[in-house]
Amino acid sequence: MFLSVFELFKIGIGPSSSHTMGPMTAAVRFLDEIAGGDWPRPAGAKVHRLTASLHGSLAYTGVGHGTDRAVVLGLTGLTPLTVDPDTVEAVLEEVAREKRVSPPGHPFYRFDPAADLVLDRKTPLPGHANGMAFCAWDKQGRMLLRRIYFSIGGGFVVSEEELQRLKAEGPVRGSGDKGVPYPFRSAKEMLAMAARSGLSVAAMKRANEEAHMPREELDAGLDRIWEAMRGCIERGIAREGIMPGGLKVKRRAARLHDRLLEDSTRNMPNPLLANDWLSVYAMAVNEENAAGGRVVTAPTNGAAGVVPAVLRYWLHFHVEADPASIRDFLLTAAAVGGIIKHNASISGAEVGCQGEVGSASAMAAAGLCAVMGGTPEQVENAAEIALEHHLGMTCDPVGGLVQVPCIERNALGAVKAVTAASLAIKGDGTHFVPLDAAIETMRQTGMDMNERYKETSLGGLAVNVVEC
Repeated sequence: MFLSVFELFKIGIGPSSSHTMGPMTAAVRFLDEIAGGDWPRPAGAKVHRLTASLHGSLAYTGVGHGTDRAVVLGLTGLTPLTVDPDTVEAVLEEVAREKRVSPPGHPFYRFDPAADLVLDRKTPLPGHANGMAFCAWDKQGRMLLRRIYFSIGGGFVVSEEELQRLKAEGPVRGSGDKGVPYPFRSAKEMLAMAARSGLSVAAMKRANEEAHMPREELDAGLDRIWEAMRGCIERGIAREGIMPGGLKVKRRAARLHDRLLEDSTRNMPNPLLANDWLSVYAMAVNEENAAGGRVVTAPTNGAAGVVPAVLRYWLHFHVEADPASIRDFLLTAAAVGGIIKHNASISGAEVGCQGEVGSASAMAAAGLCAVMGGTPEQVENAAEIALEHHLGMTCDPVGGLVQVPCIERNALGAVKAVTAASLAIKGDGTHFVPLDAAIETMRQTGMDMNERYKETSLGGLAVNVVEC
């Protein structure tokens, strides 16, 4: 099992990796399948019209998460990486007005978002809560091609066949991917390899990455990820106003940031100073995400604020922090995130928010512990502490929007990550609950969790908060 750091940390737009970035990617993939032509069709038939339907969680919270908009953008050929958040409205307005899409390398296709994009809440697609179907039709109304995709969290998209293959393989605990020097599918394997090699988690992850790319390319990519995270924080603490979606939730990060700066001039002690800054940084990212800005999946958009906040905290409060430590932080976090994704899930629609903010907190705790000088055993302990204390967390976004409780939840996830790293670094790495046990518990809990609490907005805060 090898999951690259760049697969976990994807640069894209908000508000959701599984509801925005995934469907956009699926739409582009469907266009690629049309262009590839490797599918049967009647002689002389040409694609004239496209349609799409969203199912399960994508249907229930699709409008709040911007899924409908993402599909339209994807059918114009835009990807999460290439789309400019500032031009989104103009693109959507043009498609709605012209009732057609003109993706690069294709003829134009008829596509009226009002009629050809359906949110189907009655027909779930077997296999995963985040299902979507795309169809291509000829001028006579004959269906030429139908493809089903699933957005499985973190911007990852699989076809029906690929999903079945993943389910058939299950969480394999074998020897790992022979294409890398330090393959590990579990935390136990990771620690065993660290003991045999004498390397840190970050060093092993780096060696695995460098088996697929030059060091210069890896470092440039890691720096690009941090620059995108840092830029998101800066935009978030500079902007005020009401976030879109109808809940009329105000941005708070900018005002809180200014308050902290003002308090710093008064030379008054603040025992919660680090927590306050952590919260501001995390909220800044997730307010940007809620507004459809450019963010980094870490490992998802809904949990995008935790890792950047803890990294910024490291640079803010630790004088020993340097650019090399940022890279080690991200590599360590990615190693832990890969283990979680392989053996459980990072999808809120699959296992609840424990899979999103819980995973992000574990990744951030591991990264912070590593750059603070933690041993591999302490790093694993930090990740376990953070994940254990998110177990059972539901995904219940009010109004189907990635705002309440998601924004504050990221702040608390960052605080837990720092606390977990601090606890672990003060121990010797031995502890009662292994990280693998916490991951398996999260998977089992997610499977047992009622669907109402898994990103459908049919339970929890989503139904108990009165909209004002």
